[in-house]
Amino acid sequence: MTPPEAASSKSATPSWREAWAVYLQPRVLIVLMLGFSSGLPLALSGSTLQIWMRESGVELGTIGLFALVGTPYTLKFLWAPLVDALHVPVLSRAFGRRRGWLVFSQLLLIGAILLLALTDPARSPLFVALGALLVAAMSATQDIVVDAFRVESLSESEQAAGMASYVAAYRIGMLVSTAGVLFLVSAFEDTGIGRSAAWMWGYVAMAALVLIGTVTALAATEPGQSAVAEAATRGEAALSRVLRAAVGAFAEFLVRKRALAVLAFVVLFKLTDAFSGVMTAPFVIDLGFTRNDYAAIVKGVGLVATLVGGFAGGYVARRYSLVTSLWIGGMLQAMSNLAFAWLAYVGTSQWALAVAISAENFTGAIGTVIFVAYLSALCQNPLHTATQYALLTALAAVGRTYLSSGAGYVAEATGWPLFFVISVAIAIPSLVLLAWLHRRGHFDELGPVRV
Repeated sequence: MTPPEAASSKSATPSWREAWAVYLQPRVLIVLMLGFSSGLPLALSGSTLQIWMRESGVELGTIGLFALVGTPYTLKFLWAPLVDALHVPVLSRAFGRRRGWLVFSQLLLIGAILLLALTDPARSPLFVALGALLVAAMSATQDIVVDAFRVESLSESEQAAGMASYVAAYRIGMLVSTAGVLFLVSAFEDTGIGRSAAWMWGYVAMAALVLIGTVTALAATEPGQSAVAEAATRGEAALSRVLRAAVGAFAEFLVRKRALAVLAFVVLFKLTDAFSGVMTAPFVIDLGFTRNDYAAIVKGVGLVATLVGGFAGGYVARRYSLVTSLWIGGMLQAMSNLAFAWLAYVGTSQWALAVAISAENFTGAIGTVIFVAYLSALCQNPLHTATQYALLTALAAVGRTYLSSGAGYVAEATGWPLFFVISVAIAIPSLVLLAWLHRRGHFDELGPVRV
């Protein structure tokens, strides 16, 4: 079995022409479009919905509680075995195991977004919460299928480009459902439509954009690995297949050496990003920047930096071994938080904000692409790719959803400059675990890593 370092050194360093050519491969382009579809709904039940609620007069305490609607993203591994094992009537027969679930989850997501669009935050926050929870659940289900499809469909030479494209398109989808919705609602209001109706039509437009992912799923081909797994379980009872996917996925992972250390590393690697990122919007507003500044710089300039960082992360993943790439990504995403500490002293300077946001998004995208490469390397059995990957990404979301929930109290107690210094120090435990796993041969045991 070839260690990752050996595999990396054996392959020639790709030229820039070769590095860019792989991004035009059909399977990579399919993953890119599915990345957009996955990124689109996240903010619709999160930051964009919070702005809609605030403009409708909902109290801050109630808005804060809406962070809990992101729970499906941390629990999606519970129903991932159903995605691995069960067939969607008609759709699975027509399109295949993964594509059938893709189309099914996207149709449900469209319905959930339309339901949320018809709610009124001022009059019925309970129904808004129900609609947001459904959007998050259907979005998480789509993520389960897209992740499995990406891991199974891309060849070894396409994995890095596929992951970079996926991350870049995911961020574009998030931009469309945040700044895009805000601009769209303003445009509807300028035509004389009331605020409530403008928000409704903004969400209807987002539901229509989910069809991009549906068309992509119809244009794609079923991954070969999925077809092999399907053939291996043909004739088995549905319950048996579900149990095989659930028990097999967890058992196979937990019997690995140093499994608990690996799980801890998965939880902690992106925590430094999550801890600082959850306070970016309040920090920018506290400095005196306007909502338009936030939309233009944080979402505009930040998007460009994310795109460049995503492709840079793909190049790093191809150029270096997995463990070296993780060191690069981990160090960069932690140190970039110092740019916000510097911004806290500079004050309301738009160019300084652009520099800080660019640094954070660029390094964060590099870290994300490399981290996704690592998660993909841990999922190598097509019988339960969706379940294993959902478990790992759910664990990674623990930092974003729960461990970073106290960031506001830390910022209040320390002030902004020291807060961002602390967010850098939060990366230390993950880097210590990375060194520990490396010294004990964890990355060698992964075999040929597809990055």
